[in-house]
Amino acid sequence: MQWLEGLWTREGAGIDKDAPRPTGLALFFDVLRREWWEMVKLNILFLLFSLPVVTMPAATLAMARVARSFAADENTYLLRDFLEAFHRYAWRGTVLIVLCAVMTGASGYAAVSYAQAAHLDIIYSFPLAISVMVTAFLCLMSAYAIVMAVSYDPPISKIFRQAALLALLKPLPMLAALAFVGALWLAHILFYPMSVFMPATINFSLGMFAICFAARNIEAFAHQHGQRNSGDQPE
Repeated sequence: MQWLEGLWTREGAGIDKDAPRPTGLALFFDVLRREWWEMVKLNILFLLFSLPVVTMPAATLAMARVARSFAADENTYLLRDFLEAFHRYAWRGTVLIVLCAVMTGASGYAAVSYAQAAHLDIIYSFPLAISVMVTAFLCLMSAYAIVMAVSYDPPISKIFRQAALLALLKPLPMLAALAFVGALWLAHILFYPMSVFMPATINFSLGMFAICFAARNIEAFAHQHGQRNSGDQPE
């Protein structure tokens, strides 16, 4: 049974210290090439720990914590790191995910309602455009908030404030990541039933890795922003 234990507990793939460090998309695909099997196992762990449904927020942040390590080129011990993060973010993860889901869901519902009304009266086109933009902004903010929550444990109020700022100042990397996530699920739909195993094997973990990769520099941004706020305060 040692091979089975090693499958889940051994250290993840490392990197050659003498190799030139790739950047951008080259780094994304380099990490994906090295960690694809770990991502498959991470996807399975997420699904297993999400089965009770109420544990899905904690499992999401646990998956994000491991995916962030992948994006940062850090060595990982998959099962240990996932379990530690699952327990660590059980409460905060639930609060964060529920708040993000409520805000984004309410805005999305408003957009759908205005879209239906716009078929009858063009006057609803303006509120439709506003609600679509708000929904997109909340999606960006939620994605940044999830990565921020597992990066350096700020208070939830600070998470949303800085995530909103990131969504305003750096929307393109996260938009690209969310488009990649959408493409994964579109591929699952278009190529069904050949793609029937995509959600069970890779979609969730690969999508989270793309989101974490897009936000891999947020700690430096948060540190800069925090210093700027501290400097603005009167003595």
